[in-house]
Amino acid sequence: MRKIWRIKEQNPALRDNLASALKVSKITAQLLANRGLRDADSASKFITCSLSACHDPFLLKDMDKAVARIKKAISNKENILIYGDYDVDGMTAVTIVYHALKGLGASVETYIPNRIEEGYGLNLAAIKKAHKNGVSLIITVDCGITSFKEIEQAAAAGIDVIVTDHHEIFESCVPKAFAVINPLQSDCKYPFKHLAGVGLAYKLVKALYEGTSSFAEDYLDLVSLGTVADIAPLLGENRILTKHGLDELNRRGRVGLRALMEVSGLNGRDISSGHIGFVLGPRINAMGRVGSPQKALELLLNEDMNESLKLAKALDTENRNRQKIESRILEEALAKVEREVNFKHHRVIVLAGENWHPGVIGIVASRLADRFYRPTIMISLDGKLGKGSGRSIENFHLFDYLLRCKDFLVGFGGHEAACGITIEKDRIEDFRKRINEEAAKDVDESVFCEKLDIEMDIPLHSLSQSIIEEIEMLSPFGTENPKPVLSSRNLIVKDGPRQIGKNGFKMWVTDNKITCEAVAFGKDRLAIPKTGATVDLAYTPSMNDWQGVQSIQLELLDIK
Repeated sequence: MRKIWRIKEQNPALRDNLASALKVSKITAQLLANRGLRDADSASKFITCSLSACHDPFLLKDMDKAVARIKKAISNKENILIYGDYDVDGMTAVTIVYHALKGLGASVETYIPNRIEEGYGLNLAAIKKAHKNGVSLIITVDCGITSFKEIEQAAAAGIDVIVTDHHEIFESCVPKAFAVINPLQSDCKYPFKHLAGVGLAYKLVKALYEGTSSFAEDYLDLVSLGTVADIAPLLGENRILTKHGLDELNRRGRVGLRALMEVSGLNGRDISSGHIGFVLGPRINAMGRVGSPQKALELLLNEDMNESLKLAKALDTENRNRQKIESRILEEALAKVEREVNFKHHRVIVLAGENWHPGVIGIVASRLADRFYRPTIMISLDGKLGKGSGRSIENFHLFDYLLRCKDFLVGFGGHEAACGITIEKDRIEDFRKRINEEAAKDVDESVFCEKLDIEMDIPLHSLSQSIIEEIEMLSPFGTENPKPVLSSRNLIVKDGPRQIGKNGFKMWVTDNKITCEAVAFGKDRLAIPKTGATVDLAYTPSMNDWQGVQSIQLELLDIK
């Protein structure tokens, strides 16, 4: 499938002003302008990325009530339960709040539900167990905003619940908890609306320790880990917290994460957001997907290196197991797409299968959405019920379309880019038909053509090592602050292409003023040119260090 190149509109006047004021290249200045920075002061703050630019946690609705209730519980020696989610965001959030409450002398325990046996969020069995154990306060992290009946049950049992959750709010209704901390509430005045679950946990801890210590900053490594792994937008506070968290992560102070880096082959490497997204995060997530999430939480809490190494190896093994399961399901799903999906009529891919592990179908849905550029929902069947996980594409708000199809669903939740559903087996076909009918009503066909956003078109010879080093000032890169993609036209393939690895190639290209190495991974998605061909390239530039010699390298994203 050919990608549509979308080159961002350039602003020469603003670019030149920023370049002059900040003493940076015009390329870097345009990248700053592309990120919505309209003056030198805001651009300077973006680059500086100071923690002091973060907002007061007490601007979050109900934060004052939550802090007062927690301090009362500690003073009265009440039993407190921290209830989290089984993904990286949830487990890092649990870890931060647990250490914070322990530091204040609280009697506190943690609970992470088993994805397969209990599902997502609060559940009645866990609340009954908490009541039996004398718990009088539950603090949720990264979950709880849709747990209406469970929170009512807790209240009936004399348990107060404080909800901290960043997920979408269903029809503007929140559960009747003691306090609800979610910036998406319509009457919440907090300026930044996109904190991850771990970001809200950090804010809670900041509020608890207000004016007494910098305790919360000691856990920024976990904030960066959870924020990046949850694919939260790396703008505003998320970018600030992640940048400082990566600094903390690279100091390698936390024993459990140090062990995980060693097992993952990251010793001696400068950890970036990419390492979180593709190396560390998946290993922690694997336990929540196909194993026991408790082991991953133990690793984050552990302070003994020998024990941490054992736990890290268990996570690594489970991740390999997850990869095998995922490969099998992906193969079966691709066969189903070929048999069942008509791309002329199906704007949303809905697939269901027996023996599909519910812990990995979300990853497979993401791979299918990337490959076919269609929102994709994968459903794992178990008897008469199916549990589904969906991933979307740009400009298709998946949660909104689930709302239109809610009559076909037992339950659902999520946001614009991802969702989870529960559905009766005999209603799947009706649901597939309805969601595609709804998508056909008001989604333009162009939405389903893959786009490649390009920051600017430049002559290849305008790149230099100093400019690439300047571009790094915009990191950490991730959702909504991606690695800059540039394009250069009319380049000649001087040498190659030649295969590298299982599915990649490299070649040398020139504009007759500069010659650069260009590399590609996933060559099956690119048209490979021949030596001597004239090409337009879209790429991210970087510096390649080979045996002490540094040179400019282009990581290819598309070739025309």
